[in-house]
Amino acid sequence: MTRAVYVLALGIFAMVTSEFVVAGLMPQMAEGLDATVPQIGYLITAFAAAMAVGGPFLTVALLRFPPRTALMVLFAVFLVGNILAATATGYGTMMAARIITGIASQAFFGVGISLCARLTRPEIRGRAIAVVLNGLMLGTLLGLPVSTLVGERFGWRAAFWAITLITVVAAGTTLVGVPRVARAESGGGLRQEVGVFRKPRMWLVLSSSTLIIGATFSAFSYFNPILTDVTGFSTGTVPLLLVAYGAATIIGNNVVGRFADRHTVPVLAVGLVLNTLFLADFALFADVPAPAVVCMMGIGLVGVTMNPAMVTRVQRTGNAGPLVNTVHSSFITLGIILSSSVGAVVIDFWGLRAPLWLGAVLALAGLATVLPDLPARTAPADGPGDEQHRLTGKDAASAP
Repeated sequence: MTRAVYVLALGIFAMVTSEFVVAGLMPQMAEGLDATVPQIGYLITAFAAAMAVGGPFLTVALLRFPPRTALMVLFAVFLVGNILAATATGYGTMMAARIITGIASQAFFGVGISLCARLTRPEIRGRAIAVVLNGLMLGTLLGLPVSTLVGERFGWRAAFWAITLITVVAAGTTLVGVPRVARAESGGGLRQEVGVFRKPRMWLVLSSSTLIIGATFSAFSYFNPILTDVTGFSTGTVPLLLVAYGAATIIGNNVVGRFADRHTVPVLAVGLVLNTLFLADFALFADVPAPAVVCMMGIGLVGVTMNPAMVTRVQRTGNAGPLVNTVHSSFITLGIILSSSVGAVVIDFWGLRAPLWLGAVLALAGLATVLPDLPARTAPADGPGDEQHRLTGKDAASAP
């Protein structure tokens, strides 16, 4: 597998670490920016909303550029946002910084995954996407706790400077480690990119991803209070459990990547069935430590780890272009926003177990959108976009 795939994972790791950093440093940032903790929470929402809404527009603006050039532009925009965050003296400046970094982050996901598809053979594309998305999993496993530790030890601004340094390293590595690939003339035009969204089935496939990720994040967003207030773990134990959860996502992501190409829809169907069971059992046994931890690890194995299969399904339905991948990421982000927001509402009515039941319902709904494809979509095949984005000439020489 080409080394560029691993380089792209480093870029995503930088983006995801920046996304999560605010969650780990809310009290310190509230004090430093003369804001309340709920106001700092809005910075997380703003980042996610900027990803979902602004990312596709920035991707469209970059369609005229070759992929590596587009990535370097996105690194530059992302750096501006992080430096603005590190030097922010007021809440308004920090809000602007989070919007800038959110937009750049989403576009980076789209362009990066599209480039990954162009640099790898169709039969190993799912595995390659899993490698790239390890950057997402490592952001959860390492990025969040390390940035939190840096912020607590040296101040919250130091965490943003650390992310800035990681971003510079990732940009330099990308410049050296990612080959020049020409813009895909046949599939890179805006009309061609937008045309795939006229297919009704495309919207069904995108909604599947929203439901799959929404099911997981309805639980993940509230792991901390559930594990402390319902299960009874100490606040010092929960970070260790979250690290174990992050390790489970890395294992699951790589396992799914192995099967995502040849068994795309069966992988999604099995994952959703298992996630439904883990979420429902977690809700039933949340007050018993052993089964609660087992169910939490299970959600880690079969939740967000469905990403490689989700991406493969979307690319075969539409194409492997950057706009399709960015819009897909926006639908994933929409799942995070909706599930965490609705989760907060159901907690007010039914308590801390309610988001787990919500997740189970969303997983079942996701299964309903996947099952119609089960008989026909079990073998690898080039989707419409694979022909449009296949490498030729000099580009093919850089592919594995």
